[in-house]
Amino acid sequence: MASFDIVNKVDAQLVDNVVNVVRKEITSRYDFKDSKTTIELDKKNLLIQILTENTMKLGSIEDVLISRALKQQVDPKVFDFSKEETPNGALIKKEVKVRQGIDKEIAKKIIKIIKDSKAKVDAVIQDEQVRVSSKKIDELQAVIAVLRQSNLEIPLQFINMK
Repeated sequence: MASFDIVNKVDAQLVDNVVNVVRKEITSRYDFKDSKTTIELDKKNLLIQILTENTMKLGSIEDVLISRALKQQVDPKVFDFSKEETPNGALIKKEVKVRQGIDKEIAKKIIKIIKDSKAKVDAVIQDEQVRVSSKKIDELQAVIAVLRQSNLEIPLQFINMK
């Protein structure tokens, strides 16, 4: 029986490289000259902390983060910008979570998409991944094609094709 796993894995070193490039660009940009702007990565929790003076600069940092992530082959969907910024004295602090794994809600959406495609496959949620199995590899490839066209809020990788 053929199978593959659907996962969402991010290389922490690539994210660290992205943050370092963003930090370097911020220090060299004219609009950030003499500003108290910092960007740090908590590697253990994969949490990016941005500290800046106003929301306009915060938006610029987010744009630079996305563009640099694309250049480093990191899908920008891994960044969760949904957390609100909080005032920190005269500065604004924002935490950007780097998403790892597939949570239960998204896993259920993936299984629903697979069932709606009417492919003859079995999909099972296993921790932070979804395993898809079938008797025919062609069915599995059709599922991969359907999932690539679906617009989920996280990037998906297809691994362990057997």
